[in-house]
Amino acid sequence: MTTDLSDYAIIKEGEAEILMHAKNQVFYNKTQVNNRDISIAVLRAFIEKRKEEHEARLSKKTKTAPKVSEKDASNSVVEEVSNESDIIDEKTNGDCGVAAEISQEEPCSISEEPNKVTEGKGQVELKPPRVLEALSASGLRALRYAREVEGIGQVVALDNDKVSVEACRRNIKFNGSVACSKVESHLADARVHMLTHPKEFDVVDLDPYGSPSVFLDSAVQSVVDGGLLMCTATDMAVLCGGNGEVCYSKYGSYPLRGKYCHEMALRILLACIESHANRYKRYIVPVLSVQMDFYVRVFVRIYSSASAMKNTPLKLSYVYQCIGCDSFHLQPIGRTVAKNSSVRYLPGFGPVVPQECNDCGKKFNMGGPIWSAPIHDQEWVTSILSDVKSMKERYPAYDRISAVLTTISEELPDVPLFLSLHNLCATLKCTSPSAVIFRSAVINAGYRISGTHVNPLGLKSDAPMDVIWDIMRCWVKNHPVKPQPPDQSGTVILAKEPVLQANFAEPLRL
Repeated sequence: MTTDLSDYAIIKEGEAEILMHAKNQVFYNKTQVNNRDISIAVLRAFIEKRKEEHEARLSKKTKTAPKVSEKDASNSVVEEVSNESDIIDEKTNGDCGVAAEISQEEPCSISEEPNKVTEGKGQVELKPPRVLEALSASGLRALRYAREVEGIGQVVALDNDKVSVEACRRNIKFNGSVACSKVESHLADARVHMLTHPKEFDVVDLDPYGSPSVFLDSAVQSVVDGGLLMCTATDMAVLCGGNGEVCYSKYGSYPLRGKYCHEMALRILLACIESHANRYKRYIVPVLSVQMDFYVRVFVRIYSSASAMKNTPLKLSYVYQCIGCDSFHLQPIGRTVAKNSSVRYLPGFGPVVPQECNDCGKKFNMGGPIWSAPIHDQEWVTSILSDVKSMKERYPAYDRISAVLTTISEELPDVPLFLSLHNLCATLKCTSPSAVIFRSAVINAGYRISGTHVNPLGLKSDAPMDVIWDIMRCWVKNHPVKPQPPDQSGTVILAKEPVLQANFAEPLRL
């Protein structure tokens, strides 16, 4: 069946092109170019990291493992070659019907780069990573992965909508032999497919319309050990506290409506993924977590270890947010006690706050649990940013993603959530110091401070709240405010004398 191109508009993004019908029957989101670009950058970094880890394992084995007998080596060679042929037989291009049209000059990369056996050692070279795009729609994301990411293996694109699958197969054919050899499209329920293919995919990409919560249980089972799960959530009204009870039912955490709500959304999603992974003796290691536009996007590696999984309570915390001022405090769920060579896991000490706020005397709201461990791996972020800058012409959204990655690379990795300088000043009804002056005071007090990619006015700091309020009290002494009613939070805070004398001079740069 031929396609009449007059009924379609050609949309080009990166190196992929898709046919968009005039009736726009299949969902295509132009603004998600930022999402797709950053995913490609992370995928490139993952493939490089995966190679390095494989080479490290091989070198370790050659140093420590005893020599394999010739008989064992030959047996393993036969077994691996057999397994390889089985795998290649399984990798079809769905029903797109274009296999015969692939030119002989451009064979598919799976057959072009077979898994070779290392001579004399019975070691198999690392196979190209298999990628699952669980909710593919037009297939644009899968096509960009196949055409733009070097060293990628098969990309499986799923959708449970027949029109979308037809559009995806049409786009695969339209993108030529490379796409036909690497991308296969299936009409299937993503949850069922992931459950029936446990630990088969090196990368699983979840980018649903709305909440990913219903896909997480099957997704964490379908990723191989050390594999990458990429997950988007667009239900920001729910994650940011608009409907706390709905958020709790979907993610198992209660959100708070603080200025940091978008970062809290990231941390709620990470805690939810960890919870699902723990049920199968697995755990996550976040490499990059991003809040952009109208969604949050997390990239986590998944590992299996019953012992390492015990550390999960150490990475989760409840959040106490004062209803009168910007003060917030974290309550870790668990702690450890080391004795000799053994480690005991115990409940966290609490409460970390009294019934009323020490700063303004108001009550606390409690939210969480959230992921309170680092949400980025700074080594990965540096590597991804370097790759993006070196290939800027290949990223349509280069300006945006490079700016976000640069800000992330400068964030304090071990400080959950952040303060808003404008909110602090709104509480006290005072004029705002510049960000430079406020940062200087924090640094001069002996603490660290940084910006955050989530909010251009947000400030992350390891300074406790009493130090932050002391700095603001010192600022108000130099910039007086009008008298306020005595029951106002700002009035209560300013009534106390500062313990710390803030120094607003800009520190010398080393």
